[in-house]
Amino acid sequence: MIMKKNIINGLLMLATGVFAVSCADYNVTDDFTAEPDPTITEPYKDLAPVKSYIDRSKNPNMSLGVTLKVTDYNKQALAHAAAMTNFDNLAFGTSLMSGKIVNAKGVMNFLDMKDLLDHVEEIGGDVFGSPIVANANQADEWLNTLTAPIEIAVDPIQDKYVDYTTMETFTGTAKKGKPSIVKNYDGTENALKLPKRSKVYIVEDFDIDLLGTYTVTFYAKVDKDETVVCTFSDNKIQEGKGDKLYELKKGKWVKVVVEATPAEGATAGYLMVEGNLNSDVYIKNVSVVHTPDNHRPQTAQELNDTLNYALNAWCDGLMKINAGRIKSFDLIDEALDTKAELENGMLDLKHSTEKIFWQDVFGSENYAKAVSDAAIKAFTNRNGDPAQLKFFISETGLADQKRFESLKYWIGVWDAKGAKIDGINAKLNLSYSEDAATQAETVAAFDKLLENLVSTGKLIRLSNFDITYKDATGANVSAKDITEEQRQKLADFYAYVIKSYMSKIPSDKQAGLCKGNMVDTSDPVGLWSVDSNSKDWVRTATYKAFCDALSGN
Repeated sequence: MIMKKNIINGLLMLATGVFAVSCADYNVTDDFTAEPDPTITEPYKDLAPVKSYIDRSKNPNMSLGVTLKVTDYNKQALAHAAAMTNFDNLAFGTSLMSGKIVNAKGVMNFLDMKDLLDHVEEIGGDVFGSPIVANANQADEWLNTLTAPIEIAVDPIQDKYVDYTTMETFTGTAKKGKPSIVKNYDGTENALKLPKRSKVYIVEDFDIDLLGTYTVTFYAKVDKDETVVCTFSDNKIQEGKGDKLYELKKGKWVKVVVEATPAEGATAGYLMVEGNLNSDVYIKNVSVVHTPDNHRPQTAQELNDTLNYALNAWCDGLMKINAGRIKSFDLIDEALDTKAELENGMLDLKHSTEKIFWQDVFGSENYAKAVSDAAIKAFTNRNGDPAQLKFFISETGLADQKRFESLKYWIGVWDAKGAKIDGINAKLNLSYSEDAATQAETVAAFDKLLENLVSTGKLIRLSNFDITYKDATGANVSAKDITEEQRQKLADFYAYVIKSYMSKIPSDKQAGLCKGNMVDTSDPVGLWSVDSNSKDWVRTATYKAFCDALSGN
């Protein structure tokens, strides 16, 4: 019978920053001791922590990282123990990006980040920094607030005035009823008569400003107390959950003031009056005045200054909490478009008319330098050693030749502009296929990717290092359905990727591999599987494959 010794969730506890349980000491590295062992299953129970298999004398720059959620790490439970014991460094994905930290008012909440960095420092760990800027997961509400149009002083504009007291004939629009001019209505002046149940434009044919606010004023008189409803340029005036009712008291001229804005997409300026069921309504005159939108867009220079302020504020806040502890960051994340091309055939960067993209304000060629300069300044001012600071450009889909060539082109442009770019963080999207031809293509594409990356002369980091499993038809094989034989094939491909990286990327250009998930998700991507009953973590063939490949076996 196969014997199992697993991580038991219920036995894990924290005592003065160190995990301790009643069983024997777990893996010990540096000053950190964690118990119990994340997972052991025959024949893998005698394996040491994964990172201990790296031959540091042959591969001094090689490192093994893993991506975690900040909340999972700060619980200091199972995932924390496995990560700290088996991996050289931690990455936290979008959790440490501005979109998760900065609110609409620019208030920065670094509490979780401070907790994790303090703890990592205490136990001798290392963190790879999340992207400093990107197109996604940015503090969009804050940037929108900062770049909003500027309020300016404006004067009201008289749009139209209609005087029915001197009018002989009504020539306007009636949607219902037959309005007319009553001569000498009150003994001296004429008036427009709106019959009961009519729908009449009492003023029309004026230009509208869709961003303006309008005030329509008219004087009305009725023989019986009445209420009317008004529609301004396709926008029926509402109050609460229903139509707004304008009250008219009998026997005297009543001043009616309608505050309104045009409906979205409206093209015609008018005010229609309706709803008089009890009395005819008499109109003496109508005035239309509007106040134009009292905002103007920021100029290009103002936007540049505003974004410079935002960038420096973000970098300073980030580096203040960091205090020189994180020394490697993704500088820019996923900048390449998927389709748009430059005249030279290279892919353009992403651009947006709806959101604030740094490259749209600073310029595609200049924004990498702007970001690196701000980050270096903040890092240095907050007790960091700039000689230790490294910046990476992270991108997906680099197995595609055109995407790789485009990224290489842009890095060349940014280098020439003076940006600090030390490396490339290539995000992998790998799968193992039971179809031999498909798998051969995958292997060839990966080999070519490594060859291309080496040609840049930059440090090379491979992240999102998860491999899914597909059967011969291309369907995913789930973690709950995968067989031991299939798991071994998957493990062998993991080993191939690791060995290829360590052999083909020069030692002085290695910045390491970063696992996407330590444990199986719905896909069998983990070094550990999850027992369906106990929920314990159990080492898989992939765990052994990592150990063997890292040791050169």
